[in-house]
Amino acid sequence: MSYIEQSLGEGETLIKRAHFHWWYSFKAWVALILLFWCLIGIWIFFAMMIRKWTTEIGVTTHRFVEKTGLFSLTTNEIALQNIEGVRVNQGLWGRILGYGHLRIEGTGIDAVTIPDIADPVSFRAAIETAKSGLAKS
Repeated sequence: MSYIEQSLGEGETLIKRAHFHWWYSFKAWVALILLFWCLIGIWIFFAMMIRKWTTEIGVTTHRFVEKTGLFSLTTNEIALQNIEGVRVNQGLWGRILGYGHLRIEGTGIDAVTIPDIADPVSFRAAIETAKSGLAKS
């Protein structure tokens, strides 16, 4: 069971989960192949892939959650009512291939930046939908 599912409160449901885009893995593999000879490629590859394997990103009916960590646990959680804005950053290749970065800005905390997720526009829409559902309650 994932961290997000374990941490759900009473009456809270998972609306959408974000996934790393294949482009993120592709960049890790390119680093491994091109820089293998100087060992830095191995370091870059495993650093990127461990981040991918140990990161969970989701939005629930009450909050945004990002969990990272292999041996230790680090979370960024922002209550939906505290989210002031969500910025989508997609370059030309991001628009073509369907990936991008999100920057979620909340009241009283630093912004949370999420790298290379698939379909960032629909994830942003899920956050906005969850916020509007919270306002109706």
